Amino acid sequence: MSGKVIVVGGGIVGASCAYELALRGWRVVLLDASRVGGGCSQGNCGYVCPSHVYPLARPGTIASTLPLVFRRNSPFAVRARLDLPLLAWFNAFRCCCTEAQVDATMGALHDLLAVGKARYEEVVRAEGIDAEYEQKGCLFISKDEAHLEHFEADNRRMTERFGYGARRVDGRALAALEPTLREGLGGAWMFDCDAHLRPDRYMAGLRVALLRRGVVVCEGTRAIGIDGGRGVATGVVTEGGILETDAVVIATGAWTPGLARSIGARLPIVPGKGYSVTLAGAESLAKHPMVFEQHRVAVTPFRGAVRIGSTMEFAGFDASIRDERLRLLTDSASLYFKEPVRATREGAWFGWRPMVPDGKPFIDRAPKYRNVMVAAGHSMIGMSTGPGTGQVVAQMLSGEPPAFDPGPFRIGRRMG
Repeated sequence: MSGKVIVVGGGIVGASCAYELALRGWRVVLLDASRVGGGCSQGNCGYVCPSHVYPLARPGTIASTLPLVFRRNSPFAVRARLDLPLLAWFNAFRCCCTEAQVDATMGALHDLLAVGKARYEEVVRAEGIDAEYEQKGCLFISKDEAHLEHFEADNRRMTERFGYGARRVDGRALAALEPTLREGLGGAWMFDCDAHLRPDRYMAGLRVALLRRGVVVCEGTRAIGIDGGRGVATGVVTEGGILETDAVVIATGAWTPGLARSIGARLPIVPGKGYSVTLAGAESLAKHPMVFEQHRVAVTPFRGAVRIGSTMEFAGFDASIRDERLRLLTDSASLYFKEPVRATREGAWFGWRPMVPDGKPFIDRAPKYRNVMVAAGHSMIGMSTGPGTGQVVAQMLSGEPPAFDPGPFRIGRRMG
C-alpha cells in the first residue's frame, strides 16, 4: 500500500517515520506545530544507547525516589497541584514496578534499541549527515564502590539475556580514561555498545534529506483532530482546515493524549520536563559520554562543547526555565569533576519528555481507524528509538513484515 500520508509531529520519531515512508514511495506531508526538530529532539544528550533496556519502573524505585520529592531542588520533582491524569499515571507506574514487568519491558526495548542504532548508522551514511555520530561507549560512573557493586547483578542479567553488557572500570583506570574527573571515585561500568551524536545537527540533516526526497514540510501547522468514518481516516483537522489523506501517523510526543481522543484511544502519556545546558568551549571536560546515575545527570562531549542534561520534573506544560534546575545540573556534575562546572543561561534548554508508566512507547494502529498509526510515548529514550520506530511504522503501513515484534507496544495493553 502507498498513497498520501500525513505525519503529525516533527521530532525524531515523526521525522523518522516520514523518511521511511518516503523511501517506500508514499507522498508524505510532515506537519509540526512549531518547527521540525524543535522539541525534545533538539536539546537532549544525544545518546544512541542499546544499554538503556532497564525501565524506570522497577521494584524499589518508589521507595528510593519518594524521599527526593520532598528534597529541595531534587533531580526528581513533582509540582504540587490537582492533576487527575498524573495521579492515574503514578498509580499505573506503581503497578509496573514488578520483576515480571521489568523482564517484559527489557525484551521489548532491546529489540527497538537494536533496530534504532543500526538504522542510524545506515541513514547517516546514506544521507551524508554530519551529526558527530561516534561509538565511543558510555560510562556509568559511581561515586563510591558500593554503588559500583550494586550494578553488577544488573549487568550480569543483561549479559546473560542479550549477549552484551558493560565492562568494569576501577577508579584508577577511570582516572586514566577521564583525567578531568576527581580522584577517589568508585569506578564505572563502560558500555562499549553505546554511541552518541549531536541531536540538533542530526535533525537539521534529516530535514534536508526529507526535502530532497520530496517530503512536504509544513511547520507552524497545528493538528487538532482526525476526520473520518467507518474505520477509515480521511483527513487531519488543523486550525486552518482539513487536509485530506490516505493514512496518518501521530507522533506528537507528550501532546499525543489530546489527539488520541479523536482516534478512540486513551494513552497514559504525561510530560516529564527535562533540562540541559550546553557549555561552549568546554570540550576538554569529557572524552566519553558519561552518566552520574546517583545524581541522575548525563554528560555528552561534542565538537567544541559539552552538554550536561537530565532532571525529571512533573509540572505539566510549564514553559519556564528555572535557574535552580540549571544549577542542579552543574552542581551535581561538579561533584565528579576536579574543577567546578559553571554555566550561564546561554545554552540552556528544556523539553517535555513523553513519559509512559511501563517505559514502552505506543507503536500501533489506532482503535478507531485502521489507516492511522500511533508512534508516541518514547519517554527518555526517544533519540535512541526514533529511527527504529520510524522503520516499523512504515513497514506496517506498507504491508511489510516489521523489523521487530510490535506486540509489546500495542495500545490498550495492561500496565502492570
